[in-house]
Amino acid sequence: MKMLVIGHPEAVLGFSLVGVHGQVAATAREVNQALDKALSTSDVGIILVTEDVAELVEVRMDELKRRSTVPLVVEIPGPESTHADRPSLSNVIRRAIGVKI
Repeated sequence: MKMLVIGHPEAVLGFSLVGVHGQVAATAREVNQALDKALSTSDVGIILVTEDVAELVEVRMDELKRRSTVPLVVEIPGPESTHADRPSLSNVIRRAIGVKI
């Protein structure tokens, strides 16, 4: 099973450096299209969505996070996260795939 990231360009680039493919999205339409494509791909096991673009489709993300099993949909912090209680993007990447970027 593959992992896929959707969202902020820096996050997509960072994950691509360790072999995780992704889709840059900046509008609600782009996020929905990327989610539709990822959810219809049988070999995707985890979909990571940066919080900045997840906010653009908040209702759908809430539903996906509640109901998703395979693929598992997870919201991750973006490069410019302002939430002090959340880990940084680099910490999330290191814990998810074991690589520090």
